[in-house]
Amino acid sequence: MGKCRIISSVVVVAGLIVVAVLLAVIFWPLKPTFIARCKEFKGYDCEKMWGTFEQAYVGRDPRTVPTEAYDPFIAAADFSADPNKLMFWSKTNKVVHDFTEKKKGCFLTLEDTVLGYMLNGLTWCGKEGSTITFRSFACPGMEEKNAVDSFWNRVSAAFADAACGDVTAMLNGDIATPFNPNSIFASIEVKRFDSSRVKSLNVVLVTEKSAVTNCTNASLKDLQKELKPGIQYYCKEVTEAHIQECSSNPEIACGACW
Repeated sequence: MGKCRIISSVVVVAGLIVVAVLLAVIFWPLKPTFIARCKEFKGYDCEKMWGTFEQAYVGRDPRTVPTEAYDPFIAAADFSADPNKLMFWSKTNKVVHDFTEKKKGCFLTLEDTVLGYMLNGLTWCGKEGSTITFRSFACPGMEEKNAVDSFWNRVSAAFADAACGDVTAMLNGDIATPFNPNSIFASIEVKRFDSSRVKSLNVVLVTEKSAVTNCTNASLKDLQKELKPGIQYYCKEVTEAHIQECSSNPEIACGACW
């Protein structure tokens, strides 16, 4: 009988642990993470930033959050950038962020800025009639206007609007279509480059030894056609190994990496 009671206790404890884990997954305290990340930037009222972000999705059907719901967040961020600093990317997540992390001050990706840093790598949604932030499997999947996709579409547009001077983009030379028309870079960012502000687009085509493509790729021709008149276009093929070596050498200037 004693053994049965011990086993029963273990089962109860295990069940409580499972419930606790499920609650942690579904009801996620997003605000502390958001505020902590926000405080790494100077000059922001982080409580206000949280309020403008949260109002976009809390209490809404998670499948019907439009991009413009995040307009107050964009306004509160009031983001601007120095000329020649912005780095765009597509299918080069790891290499581009390794580079900007090691070569601090050279370039900024969206995820390095106040627009994207607080939410990078996170998921969230609300529910109609609820004031709670949910996450993971409690949120819907790939609906067109889900809270997360709408956020990234909106902040990507704002990031592109801030582009000025010489703009750089790291694209993947190991895939057949480096400039994919369905990517955020193609469908949102490039279309918003303002020729009165953006002087040039410099494509860094990141390749391996067995590169699938090069700067003559047909999709890159499409990219050139998408650019507004007056924006110059340049492309250079650079191996990932060279970028990694260069980013680890503090004596090499930013632009000298390609």
